[in-house]
Amino acid sequence: MADDTPTRDRDRHPPEEAPVIRTVAMPADTNPAGDIFGGWLMSQMDLAAGNVAARRAKGRCATISVEALTFLSPVHVGDEVSLYADIVHTGRTSLAIHVEAWRRPRESEECIKVTEAKFTFVAIGEDGKSRALP
Repeated sequence: MADDTPTRDRDRHPPEEAPVIRTVAMPADTNPAGDIFGGWLMSQMDLAAGNVAARRAKGRCATISVEALTFLSPVHVGDEVSLYADIVHTGRTSLAIHVEAWRRPRESEECIKVTEAKFTFVAIGEDGKSRALP
C-alpha cells in the first residue's frame, strides 16, 4: 500500500488528493438496526477502485478479489463518505488498487477512517476474456 505522503498518519488523516468518489450515506443504505450496511460501503469502494482500474486499463475491467476488508468505525446516516484509491501494482492483465474509506459527520470537520482494502481487477476485452493492459 503505497503512500507518497510520508508525513501523513494513515489512520488519522485522509490522503491529500481529491477523493475518487464522495457520497452521503442515506436511510435507504441501512440495515434493520439503522446502521449503514457494510455491503453498501464495500460496493462504494468497488466503484471507486473500478473507476481507477478502467482509466488505467482504458476499458472494461472486472473485480477478481478483495483483500483484508476490516471495518474500523461505523458509518451513520448523513455522514459524508470519501473514497480514495490508488494503484499499488500492475501485472500483464491485472492491477491492484488500494482503497481507503473515510467518513465525516455532517456537523463536523473531523474525518474518521472507516476501512481500507486492496481490490484486484483484470482488464477484459470485447470477447469477455482477459487482455493485456496498455
